[in-house]
Amino acid sequence: MNEIKTHYRTCNLCESMCGLEIKYQNNTIISIKGDKNDPLSKGHICPKATALEDLYNDKDRLKTPIKRTKIGWVAVSWEEAYHEIETSLKRIQNKYGKNAIGSYRGNPTVHNTGLTLFSAPFLKSLGSNQKYTATSVDQLPHHFASLFMFGHYLMLPIPDIDRTDFMLIMGGNPAVSNGSIMTAPDFANRLKAIKKRGGKVVVIDPRFTETAKIANTHYYIKPGTDAFLLLALIHVIFEENLTKLAHLETHINGLETIKEIVKNYPSKKIAKIIGFTSEEIQQLARNFATSKTAVCYGRMGLSTQEFGGLCQWLVNVLNCITGNLDIEGGALFTKPIIDIVEMSKITGKIGSFDTKRSSVQQLPEFTDEFPVAALADEILTPGENQIKAMITIAGNPVLSTPNGKKLEKAFESLEYMVAIDIYLNETTKYAHIILPTTTGLETPLYDLIFHQFAIRNTAKYSEALFKKTKEQRHDWEILKELTKRFTGKENPLNLEQTLDYMLQFSSYKVPKMSISTLKKYPHGLDFGALKPQLPQRLFTTDKKIELAHPLFIADLKRLNKKLNSLETKTIANYPFSLIGRRHLRSNNSWMHNSKRLVKGKKRCTLLINTKDANLLKLKENQKVIVTSNVGQVKLPIEITDTMMPRVVSIPHGWGHHRKGTNMEIAQQHAGVSINDLTDAKNIDCLTGNADFSSTKVKIEAIQIASIFN
Repeated sequence: MNEIKTHYRTCNLCESMCGLEIKYQNNTIISIKGDKNDPLSKGHICPKATALEDLYNDKDRLKTPIKRTKIGWVAVSWEEAYHEIETSLKRIQNKYGKNAIGSYRGNPTVHNTGLTLFSAPFLKSLGSNQKYTATSVDQLPHHFASLFMFGHYLMLPIPDIDRTDFMLIMGGNPAVSNGSIMTAPDFANRLKAIKKRGGKVVVIDPRFTETAKIANTHYYIKPGTDAFLLLALIHVIFEENLTKLAHLETHINGLETIKEIVKNYPSKKIAKIIGFTSEEIQQLARNFATSKTAVCYGRMGLSTQEFGGLCQWLVNVLNCITGNLDIEGGALFTKPIIDIVEMSKITGKIGSFDTKRSSVQQLPEFTDEFPVAALADEILTPGENQIKAMITIAGNPVLSTPNGKKLEKAFESLEYMVAIDIYLNETTKYAHIILPTTTGLETPLYDLIFHQFAIRNTAKYSEALFKKTKEQRHDWEILKELTKRFTGKENPLNLEQTLDYMLQFSSYKVPKMSISTLKKYPHGLDFGALKPQLPQRLFTTDKKIELAHPLFIADLKRLNKKLNSLETKTIANYPFSLIGRRHLRSNNSWMHNSKRLVKGKKRCTLLINTKDANLLKLKENQKVIVTSNVGQVKLPIEITDTMMPRVVSIPHGWGHHRKGTNMEIAQQHAGVSINDLTDAKNIDCLTGNADFSSTKVKIEAIQIASIFN
């Protein structure tokens, strides 16, 4: 009998990089537990980690190419698939031009090393500027603020949660996400540790979230008004002379400008608009500014709204003017062993904005990508640069981007489509060829992106647990082959050689960094807590933080118009504000074909406040119709006092009822897609990010007669 062996790796199913200890025998998983010796996660895992076994054994997972034909999907060889893709895409570009090919890279791209490293060269080989990613779905405002304040789009300040005395969390639920753009495994216990050492945790959210349950204090806020609160907090801090700049005092531009503009946002003026009292705003500002250390963290609820760019800018301003930027216990910058930010001094890739615009909506690019809200129109609207073919890489934009039904119509109209994906899902069903990659336990992993966002400087390389079959291909192998067919040149480096090349530039010299070195430390290496790095790490030309960049100041005019309308606004035809939410057992749309993760109580429900349910005469678990200006869905309700009145919530990533897919378990737990209600025209005009928070909807009970219609 073969012995039971142990494999150590990092879980790649969310951002938190939990270390795993996997017991296995031959190709059979015996157990998946937390690795107590992992320097970052220290034994913590969430339920998603055990689903790596489900992913590996999933009968619906594709392993070799398939082609859509008149008689259905048929298997084809790799060579046949490559040849058809090459000839079809070249034919379309010869007929319509380089920009006739569009691309979309989904969230899992950054969870897989091969996709992260090899997708960009492939897309560059096509020569098209029609590039879209999940970045403009939920995090572009972070990068926008970083580019114009610190000079680099990946210089994101990370909360030093393990040493802070006061944490203010706005529009985020890290007790469930384990930190998003803040890799922090076991976040819930880290929050409890703040309280245990005498610190305070404050959560501001329209829902009393899982994170709020841990916090000292929770405030409800009207969706989409966070920028007003941040401006009011900053006003109080200036008004009461609570500013302190510490070591950054001589490295800041625009302080007086900030002081002047916030005079327009006194707490008495703002309080009623956001759902606070003036005293609550003032006290929160004082508590934050006078704490020994403090950090403000704003995430999804701030980014996915009409003023996402202003919100993330103001979060950084608040941290900066209270002396909590670039200090222990505040917000710090990471220094990973493969430092993409530092390597920009060689590559020159620090980010860009508005160097070109989309053809239809004239939306500006950011770092060579157009906002995904423009994608459907770019496909459906005739004219120069109209997209005639699409390539999707590890993404399901039909479920994850605004107005999914319009995007379905757009994909259906394409002349050709290619998907690099492991499933026949709601998006890939429109492809002509699907190229499946190895995944999960079959792949090696070094988290290039999430080490860049982690609360501690660690490093870990995970070798593949199971060997791929001879019929399978790694993601980097697929992308290398496609790139060669469009450039005529072969990249001589494989995945590990590419990582080794990048490790040459590491600032860490002991031990000497290489993949072979990392393999000697299967639990990972710990390089310690984050440290202050400013002004040296700044990429601004004068090595100063731009607190008041003209782009942000100009956008305040748009915010002020909103302020005036909010002061006089009456109830509209759509009286409820719809927000999203996520579950611990889910990550966007790509974890719903695991039986162990979807079993139990229905999770795709509409959360509604008790008073609102009573006014509408609704009962628990009753099905309702939710209607927006672009569509409607039907789903059961959960009546709860955790929701702010006139605010309702649907989790994102569901909607697996669409025909033509092959994900049996997901289809059995289909739910509805929140993006059948969101409008692609609703964006943050500053950054181009989608505006999901506060979609206006109405709610109606399903009448018995309508059931038979």
